[in-house]
Amino acid sequence: MELLWKSHMKIHVIKLVYVLVLVTLMNSKVAESRKDKIISTSFEYNAINCRAHSVSLKDFGGVGDGKTSNTKAFQSAISHFSQYASEEGSQLYVPAGKWLTGSFNLISHFTLYLHKDAVLLASQDVNEWPVIKPLPSYGRGRDAAAGRYTSLIFGTNLTDVIVTGDNGTIDGQGSFWWQQFHSKKLKYTRPYLIELMFSDNIQISNLTLLDSPSWNIHPVYSSNIIIKGITIIAPIRSPNTDGINPDSCTNTKIEDCYIVSGDDCVAVKSGWDEYGIKFGWPTKQLVIRRLTCISPYSATIALGSEMSGGIQDVRAEDITAVNTESGIRIKTAVGRGGYVKDIYVKKMTMHTMKWAFWITGNYGSHADKKYDHNALPEIKNINYRDMVAEEVSMAGNLAGISNDPFTGICISNVTISIAAKAKKQPWTCSDIAGITSGVTPKPCDLLPDQGSENIKSCDFPSDYLPIDMLELKKCTYSI
Repeated sequence: MELLWKSHMKIHVIKLVYVLVLVTLMNSKVAESRKDKIISTSFEYNAINCRAHSVSLKDFGGVGDGKTSNTKAFQSAISHFSQYASEEGSQLYVPAGKWLTGSFNLISHFTLYLHKDAVLLASQDVNEWPVIKPLPSYGRGRDAAAGRYTSLIFGTNLTDVIVTGDNGTIDGQGSFWWQQFHSKKLKYTRPYLIELMFSDNIQISNLTLLDSPSWNIHPVYSSNIIIKGITIIAPIRSPNTDGINPDSCTNTKIEDCYIVSGDDCVAVKSGWDEYGIKFGWPTKQLVIRRLTCISPYSATIALGSEMSGGIQDVRAEDITAVNTESGIRIKTAVGRGGYVKDIYVKKMTMHTMKWAFWITGNYGSHADKKYDHNALPEIKNINYRDMVAEEVSMAGNLAGISNDPFTGICISNVTISIAAKAKKQPWTCSDIAGITSGVTPKPCDLLPDQGSENIKSCDFPSDYLPIDMLELKKCTYSI
């Protein structure tokens, strides 16, 4: 009996061990399955180019706790990727988390991709922001005469660069910098969030930008640029938080953007006074579509005031402005030189505005006292058509320069409803020349009405710019 009992016990022990092993294996597989679900991420997006190599920031020691500096992790990762520039390029994936970082530089044939729950937090340690020289077309910094802090995401002399995501966030934590600006403690000009210089084939898309220290997106001396699906938010009284500033750029497309700003939502630029005249690099071939702007103290689209290298062939359509100081504003002055010409805007809707149209020939604000007092800007062939505006304090304030009239202004098929509490005349005009048709309220005498039969008289080009011909590729990745 004892022998039989021992035999049964042995069988039970074997079965129990078998069950335990089986359960352990099953749990291991479940754990592996869960682990796979956590670390495996698949995503796709449209881009000017796809990449052969893709790695997560975590693989270079990144820590997304919102406290640990990741400046070196970004720098190490991007330095590592430089070896793949000739092999269809590389992509750095930023996963969900809060990634504190100072300034870092991009490379050619490179994509920076932000997960929808990824937040880049701009460091408030000024030691993580290298200082560089002022822009040659400006001659000095905007906040201070000396140099400027490098932008958070920066690059120069690059080609084929993409900064995109699944609506991931870049938070500039700008209040630190705004306080420094207001207290006049800045030795150098505040950094921007994204700046690319002397570069070609650029895409910035599907991101949310918050509280930039100053300008948000600044492509400068660059060409073939797509800026699409961008949301920009900053307090309406934050200083100089321009949304998107194409500056001395060629062949640029800005589409499907929503901007709430303390300054101009889009500001088109090309250099400042004698420095911009000497540098001589215009902004041209710019298209802006489906822009929504809220900026109570600035413009929806501003041309200038730094326009000394020239601005030409700007096309804007399907624009919405709400609670914004002005719809379209041209800013210039004696000493700027340069030109603003061949400007076309149509299908614009404005709600609660101070001015619908504003042209300023005495903007002032010079780089220094060395500007040429004989350098007069040329403003001509300005076309506005097919617009509706409601609750507007003043339809237009159009002021050229004495002995330098702004000419070729055309406004047609525009209806502006003046606010009940408006106290000024709907139009004031000086030193300008042009025509109107189908405009309400009746414009000033310097813009004579051509009659309803010419309601389509203002131009808008029917051709497409080269940037519109570029077809994006669908890129799919698994991290």
